[in-house]
Amino acid sequence: MDAPVVAQIIQKLKQLPNHLQRQVLIFVDALQISSIRGQPGKNLLFLAGSISSEDLTLMQQTIESGCEQVDSDEW
Repeated sequence: MDAPVVAQIIQKLKQLPNHLQRQVLIFVDALQISSIRGQPGKNLLFLAGSISSEDLTLMQQTIESGCEQVDSDEW
């Protein structure tokens, strides 16, 4: 592991408020799991609820407003 990168991450992480540090931890856990093949779904349950309802609503609105639309001038 690249020690300077880890040191930079730790330095920046210490500056974040506690709730954002928890989000980083959840993200790192997800990265670790994604690199392992064949995990049963029950091992991913800790991620349930990690996306706020506001973010889910925003994602749904973005998908609904931007999907299935063709920009004929794009190409």
